[in-house]
Amino acid sequence: MTRYFSFLSLSRRRLLVATCATAAAALVATAGFAPAQSADSRRNGGDITFLIDSLGGTWIPNNSAISSFQGHVWGHVTDKLVYVDAEGKVSPWIAERWEQNDDATEFTLHLKDGVTFSDGTPLDASAVVANLDIWHAGRGSEGINPIGLFPKTYDRAEVVDPTTVKVFFKAPTLGFIPTLGYHGSILISPKTLAQPGTEQADLGKTSGSGPYLVESWKEGDFVKLVKREDYNWGPPAVGHTGPAFLDSITYKIVSEPSLRVSAVQSGQADVAYNASPQELQFLKEEGFTIATPRYLGFVNGLAINTREAPYDDVKVRQALQAGIDRQEILDTVYTPDWHAATSFIQSNVPGATDHSDLLAHDPEKAERLLDEAGWAKGGDGIRVKDGKQLSLTLHPNPYLATARSVDELIAQQLGRIGWKVDIRAYDVVTFGERAGFGRPGVPAYEVTRSFIDAGTVASILTDANNGEDWFALGESDGKLNELRDRIAGAGSVEIRDPLLDELQKYVLEQGYFIPRTQIVQRIYVQSPKLAGEQYNGVAYASYYTATISE
Repeated sequence: MTRYFSFLSLSRRRLLVATCATAAAALVATAGFAPAQSADSRRNGGDITFLIDSLGGTWIPNNSAISSFQGHVWGHVTDKLVYVDAEGKVSPWIAERWEQNDDATEFTLHLKDGVTFSDGTPLDASAVVANLDIWHAGRGSEGINPIGLFPKTYDRAEVVDPTTVKVFFKAPTLGFIPTLGYHGSILISPKTLAQPGTEQADLGKTSGSGPYLVESWKEGDFVKLVKREDYNWGPPAVGHTGPAFLDSITYKIVSEPSLRVSAVQSGQADVAYNASPQELQFLKEEGFTIATPRYLGFVNGLAINTREAPYDDVKVRQALQAGIDRQEILDTVYTPDWHAATSFIQSNVPGATDHSDLLAHDPEKAERLLDEAGWAKGGDGIRVKDGKQLSLTLHPNPYLATARSVDELIAQQLGRIGWKVDIRAYDVVTFGERAGFGRPGVPAYEVTRSFIDAGTVASILTDANNGEDWFALGESDGKLNELRDRIAGAGSVEIRDPLLDELQKYVLEQGYFIPRTQIVQRIYVQSPKLAGEQYNGVAYASYYTATISE
């Protein structure tokens, strides 16, 4: 129903809102929560309800902190060693300062004194070492995974004194400090980390050092957080270090997007997550706060599996790059809150460079490249070579509500230059099983992925250090692997940035990655009574500094 709001009369919209609001109120009430109450003062007190479409399948910290859903909760229950803002700027948090040696293989972290986890354990050097070790190695026999983007070059960490940690790497790791602000790098009490995975999966038994505590939770239903009164070590960059202002935050699952939005419109909730882009203009006009923060990471696009013919042919990949009209995608599916891709990295990532010229829509160039590659148009307009049609199967990303609409538009665009495009949709679980990287018969995988430091990009794209090898190239592309190694070995940003620029240009020229748009994965619709929230480098909303008015 929500997708049609923009085409309905205002009176019809209000009727729909009233109908959905009744259902939404019932859903919120089933968890035993009253509508959010205003505080007497904007600066202290109040309770908010955040409606979300999922809260994931496990609460093991290592496994769930990187989830698009559970990360909201972890961001309030835990702290990080550094803070990374929406533009990728790194600033102190639990680590007050740090140093590194000349080749970026040794780092010294100086910790804030007096920080404690909610179980009373000090957040000291030994606690940081315990967290670094499990981020790196996990405990696979217990189902505790390593943190995916934690540097694989990690060697060890040592306690120098209670507030000093020295960290050693096997090779230059310039991105170590920024990665400490990644949403997976949450600090957990050593007592929790010592528990087996089955115990860590109980969110109520997990102890963090953040500004909120878990008061209650129910699997598949809700999580209620309450303010920690003695908290006094917030990141200085957000302009506040003492206890949070809001008394509580309740994350409540409501699976239907229209019900989430309608609950905010009716005052039954304060924030609705993952609304449809088509609703946003109407909601703005109604006075609601809309946030569409971009995270630091890859743009939304297609990683090409070069093992799948005909995408082992660079001319076919280049034709695909030139055949997509990205501006039409923005104009048709999205709103002005979305930005055009200028590389395969979001433009707010430090080290991203503008290669818009390589992403220009040029159907004549695409047709010429396909002709040169031997693909001739048949009577039905589909190109054929050696008796086979030029085909592409797209699998819409189930995490993005707009993915199918974008794929349908791309199918039309490519169809005009001779492609036969099929769209095959899967749910979240099946998508990973059948449409993942390197799966046979999957020539293009839709990617959305956050990261903090651009220096990790090359190792993700290739197979170095158990990287993900997005393009199924192995060691076959010498230039790509040379750039990867030089980026990984760079000891300073001044050395690394020109190499990152060269990498971006090369990957786009080769058609290994086909950008679509810059990614807005997290959409927030918020009551105008709620103010003061902040968005970090991976686009999570923090209500640590937020207040609510009557």
